[in-house]
Amino acid sequence: MPETLIIVGIIVVVLLIAVMMYNHIVQLNNRCDNAWQTIDTQLQRRNDLIPNLVETVKGYAAHESKTLENVIAARAAVNSAATPVEKMDASNTLTQTLGHLFAVAESYPDLKANANFQQLQSQLSDTEDKISYARMSFNDCVLMFNNAITTFPGVIFAGLFHFGKREGFAVTSESARDVPEVKF
Repeated sequence: MPETLIIVGIIVVVLLIAVMMYNHIVQLNNRCDNAWQTIDTQLQRRNDLIPNLVETVKGYAAHESKTLENVIAARAAVNSAATPVEKMDASNTLTQTLGHLFAVAESYPDLKANANFQQLQSQLSDTEDKISYARMSFNDCVLMFNNAITTFPGVIFAGLFHFGKREGFAVTSESARDVPEVKF
């Protein structure tokens, strides 16, 4: 009889550990999903601001149509991206394209002085900061999730319940790693 109680006790403990590990992994996975939704919300905010920015720039820099077309195309790529990885890549391209647009705007003093342009630029800058912070948060969630499913005993339960590693944000352009050259 005592052997039966010990065996039942061991089974109960193993089942409790399995339930706790499963719940922990699910919570971490949900945190990753939530962090991604935060990024997605900020990307949508940025995409909503871009048409107003393009229209403002058009009035001052009509012959910069190629730059404006690139911004519009990059925005469309973000909207049509189907997976988080595609959306990450498209978002990085859009960020670079917007940087080029703001560099072009430096050549137009009237545009730089336009209150609407300044407000849009400020809102986009603020949104880019929020996107950057949300990406860091997402990467932290992905790190915790991936650690949970690749370390013992999580690796056992992750395999049983088909949890796979998630991909975080990484630098996609090697030029972003270059140290800028500063000259005085």
